[in-house]
Amino acid sequence: MPNYMLLLHEQPSDFAGVSAAEMESIIGEYMAWRQKLVDEGKFVGSAKLRDEGGRIISGTKGDFRVTDGPYTEAKEVIGGYFTISAADYDEAVNIARECPHSKYGSRIEVREVETTPTAE
Repeated sequence: MPNYMLLLHEQPSDFAGVSAAEMESIIGEYMAWRQKLVDEGKFVGSAKLRDEGGRIISGTKGDFRVTDGPYTEAKEVIGGYFTISAADYDEAVNIARECPHSKYGSRIEVREVETTPTAE
């Protein structure tokens, strides 16, 4: 069964006015949804990305430039991801629809993970 990444896009301001208690409740929603995926055998992995930090690498032919970013001034960032197992895109999209992320006005990008041969 193929794996799919659910890339959680958000605007840095999406959760700006949320109290600590509200954030704890929101995190609980994500954890419950994650546990549901585990129980169904659909969970492969996940991580929340740090709000600040990171690096952007750009360039070609060995001439690379490394800059700090993304910044909170960005219009949109990837706040985290889930990797799930699903039969096809239809099932992956149906699973993504249940993710709490879209409940808060953010968007979820669903992409199939292409398997690559591993070196032995």
